[in-house]
Amino acid sequence: MRLILRYLKPYRLRVAACMTIKASGTICELMVPYILEHIIDYVVPTGQIFMVILWGLCMILTAVMARTLNIFANRKAVYTGKNCIRRLRHDMFEKTIHLSGTQFDRFGLPSLTSRMTSDSYNVQDFMVSGQALGVRAPMMLIGGIIVTMLMDPVLSGILCVMVPVLGVAIFIITRYGIPLYLKVQGSVDQVVRVMRENITGIRVVKALTKEDYERERFRQANEKLTADDIRASVTMAMPGPIMQLALNTGLTLVVVVGAYRVNNGTIRPGVILAFLTYFNMILQGVMNLNRIFMMASKAVASANRIDRVLQTPEDQEVLPMEGHVVESDAHIVFEHVSFSYHKTGEQCLDDISFSVREGESLGVIGATGSGKTTLVNMLMRFYDCDHGHVYIHGRDVRTYEKDRLRGMFGVVFQNDVIFHDSLFENISFGRGIKADEVSRAAATANIADFIEGLPGSYQYQADIKGANLSGGQKQRMLIARALAAHPDILILDDSSSALDYRTDASLRKAIRGEYGSSTLIMIAQRVSSIMNLDHILVLDNGRMIGYGTHEELLRTCPVYLDIYQSQMGDIA
Repeated sequence: MRLILRYLKPYRLRVAACMTIKASGTICELMVPYILEHIIDYVVPTGQIFMVILWGLCMILTAVMARTLNIFANRKAVYTGKNCIRRLRHDMFEKTIHLSGTQFDRFGLPSLTSRMTSDSYNVQDFMVSGQALGVRAPMMLIGGIIVTMLMDPVLSGILCVMVPVLGVAIFIITRYGIPLYLKVQGSVDQVVRVMRENITGIRVVKALTKEDYERERFRQANEKLTADDIRASVTMAMPGPIMQLALNTGLTLVVVVGAYRVNNGTIRPGVILAFLTYFNMILQGVMNLNRIFMMASKAVASANRIDRVLQTPEDQEVLPMEGHVVESDAHIVFEHVSFSYHKTGEQCLDDISFSVREGESLGVIGATGSGKTTLVNMLMRFYDCDHGHVYIHGRDVRTYEKDRLRGMFGVVFQNDVIFHDSLFENISFGRGIKADEVSRAAATANIADFIEGLPGSYQYQADIKGANLSGGQKQRMLIARALAAHPDILILDDSSSALDYRTDASLRKAIRGEYGSSTLIMIAQRVSSIMNLDHILVLDNGRMIGYGTHEELLRTCPVYLDIYQSQMGDIA
């Protein structure tokens, strides 16, 4: 609830105005039955038509004012709620994109997605409806009881007996609502996870004819979500029937006792009619209170999940330069670096040490899971190493502001993304890069001729994930994006796997010719992609088993020699 109040605080004057207007509209609603009772019991018996019409107009005017004020208050509530959630979603997105790799892994993409969507919607629903119903429902309940007590304390006593019973029932049941809705949102995370895995991996699923298997996975996740949702909804729906029973019982007693008192001449007939109307208002008030409690249970559970993300502390502080600078003429230095993603003792990188001078090139090769991409994660500080140091220009990467550090890089990841935007924007990527630099990068990546032959040229729209581009075209687009800003360090992580050998060789030659001042790190599966680079690092299960030139490794590293022989069909 603290999260909700925190985001409502900047709009407190607007919220106060909304509640004041809503209260005024509710008072007008409460006056309508009272005026009706007055007309029936005191105006009609006089036989004065003019007074009947006058009071009737007064009743109509009161009803119109009630409706107008309620509509105006509802509009203000919607404005406030929507703007609060806009800020909340913005802050959630801002926090998410600045989470460290470890924090992102801990939450998980499906969970972060559902927190941004379904959880924020639950909070929004409560913010909008709570402002209106939060005033109207208790005023209908309490105001109805007060007015009826003024009209006839005996009949009102029946209501006063029923209300505490309903309040206790709501309180007891609502206590169990928040844990149940937390469980529901956890099941939503699982459904989103299975859906996302299947949507992104649909080609693999179809290629391996695993539709039935994945259908069963989704069925299990979906049924668990349904079961949890039913359990929560049934529990929170219990007050409804209890209220209906209690209030209908009370209504019956009002009619019976009221008829007896009218027959005795204790009260007038109009009081009974007004009481029935007030009873319906009180019923609405109680039912709306129940609705508020249900929304509040969902909203609090969802707000707690969102707040856990927003309150996640920064775990990658910028260190002071003092004590974290070394004298070195190398551009990049890895010094006894070790790292494990899960901190289980099994190292993804184990005591890695090497250096690369500015403008030199480094190839990284090894089996799948050997730690090649983890090396990039350390260099760009997506994760902090467990032991050792990574230096750029003699400074520990932890001493750089993240924007400055990552601004040094141009990078193509294994599973990089083409966005649903123009090809120009996909290459410039909002970095203010001039058109001629975009064209130069595209030409170097051997994609310029293809782009210029498309309708609209660089303004041609790429589909989501580049669905209207081939694998090789996407990879060359991504390389152009990495080159466009003239990076100090260019990282190509298996970025030529969809290219033929001739195109790959031509691309590497063009990169060294046009962007030779950039330090190049190329991660590859093919020896042909890295054999002409200045240095080659061979990894195996996170350990460095070879480092040197192509010729040196053929002599000193049996694993590299085996890779070379299997791929090139030659024996050195």
